[in-house]
Amino acid sequence: MSDPGPQNELLGVLVRLRQGLVDHSLPYEAADASVGRAERTALIRQLDDYVIPRLVQMDAPLLAVVGGSTGAGKSTLVNSIIGTAVSLTGVLRPTTRSPVLVHNPADAHWFGADRLLPDLERTDRATGDPGALQLVATENLHPGLAILDAPDVDSVEERNRALAAQLLAAGDLWLFVTSAARYADQVPWDFLKAAAERSTAVAIVLDRTSPKGVREVSSHLARMLTSRGLGDSPLFTVLESPVDEDGLLPREAVAPIRDWLGSLAADSAARTAVVRKTLDGAVVAVGERTRLVSEALRTQEHVAGQLRSDVTKAYADSLATIDDAIQDGTMLRGEVLARWQEFVGTGELLKTLEDRVGRIRDRLFNMVRGRPQPAEQVTVAVESGLETLIVEHAESAAERAALAWRSLPAGATLLEGAPGDIDRASRELRANAERAVRAWQSGVLELVRTEGQDRRATARFLAFGVNGLAVALMVVIFVQTAGLTGAEVGVAGGSAVVAQKILEAVFGDQAVRRLAEAARNDLHHRVAELWTHERQRFLDLLDAHPVSEGSAERLLELSRELEDVRWAGSAT
Repeated sequence: MSDPGPQNELLGVLVRLRQGLVDHSLPYEAADASVGRAERTALIRQLDDYVIPRLVQMDAPLLAVVGGSTGAGKSTLVNSIIGTAVSLTGVLRPTTRSPVLVHNPADAHWFGADRLLPDLERTDRATGDPGALQLVATENLHPGLAILDAPDVDSVEERNRALAAQLLAAGDLWLFVTSAARYADQVPWDFLKAAAERSTAVAIVLDRTSPKGVREVSSHLARMLTSRGLGDSPLFTVLESPVDEDGLLPREAVAPIRDWLGSLAADSAARTAVVRKTLDGAVVAVGERTRLVSEALRTQEHVAGQLRSDVTKAYADSLATIDDAIQDGTMLRGEVLARWQEFVGTGELLKTLEDRVGRIRDRLFNMVRGRPQPAEQVTVAVESGLETLIVEHAESAAERAALAWRSLPAGATLLEGAPGDIDRASRELRANAERAVRAWQSGVLELVRTEGQDRRATARFLAFGVNGLAVALMVVIFVQTAGLTGAEVGVAGGSAVVAQKILEAVFGDQAVRRLAEAARNDLHHRVAELWTHERQRFLDLLDAHPVSEGSAERLLELSRELEDVRWAGSAT
């Protein structure tokens, strides 16, 4: 990565990759969601805290992060290496304090919030806030080297553990401290395993070791390091020693560590080699871990698609059921059928149309006397029947959609946060259905009025008028399939025959088919609009947590591009 061309290209890919991780969250509960979220968060933090800043500032001082087990003596070790108390020590655990970054005054400009660990507030004094980074400048540390004292990796406080992991991920070099009593503990080795996998530069300090046990313990520890891919890591041993009045170990006890760090600080080539090793390992790890996030994101796409499909199917099936109910004679039951029979005359259902014309005078007489016209009564009955049908099926569709969602953890979680009773029809549905049905009936009237422009003066047209013919047209579209049984078939079928004959006598059979089709389609579209509004309540929950189709593949492509650019840079 010595050539600035590939280095700049690598930086560009990493910036795009970071943005891709930020843009594509994992909002839905799924089997791999928690792992994917943790990886995504860690990757964004690693890119922000280390990879991108370090790539931009290759000349920045080498950052050695001191981490390790509880009670291993990290802060005492840091103070002793520096030669003065720069980091608070304590016997109580956990020691809640700000992490401490020690640097030479000449290097102070490298450690602003815009360059390293940007989410940690800078302070020049010790505080109890682990969200702050205490900066300590001292001439006792060589320029080109900074030491960061981190919390315990196995702290009983989760926030301390998380901060320790964050700080270690931001380092060029780990100075990992353990003790004879704790060196075999699992948690520290989990961190060391991660360091080996990412090619992070690591040095091990076996602290607080008795002279009698130093040979045995150090030999065992060395074998453990070798078996875990860290055989090349320097291993330092600090014998158990009394501290002076300032809390510092004897100078000779930490001299090998101080000298080794000093040699790194003084040798720019060695320092650069450490930085490049760790940075390259981090870039490789970013690409590999991005693929894990991509897999989890693919699961998210599938879950989002399933949830959307479940809702769409529930309302599509419900709309199809309403279409069937409108055409299978279901509507010609109860009040609608009774009012229609009153309109055409119960005992005269099968009489010819010509017999009906002679009753015009009776209709006019009823109208003059102020009695409600039977056609209007049929219209009201149809309106009520359709509204009931729509509301019932809207309730059923919402219930089925919610039931399908509850079968998936992601859907169940979304429903828990949904406003109101989403598994019921919306509160405004009934009013919306009333308006839609009335608008449809007005549309049917307009169809009849337009079709009858040239027939309004005929006796047949006058016998029923626009309202009556519109009612007949509604009845015709209500019986298209054999949905009734028993006596209802004959009654409803006979009613439809009469309505058909009335309309054919006025408009002709071809026009009747056209009018019926237009009226049926109009009703379908109006109910479909209602269903769009009802369904959208569920889709709004999904849209509030968007997972773009193809986002997993785009993230995967970025990880491939990162690998290609890294190899190209290595070859130059």
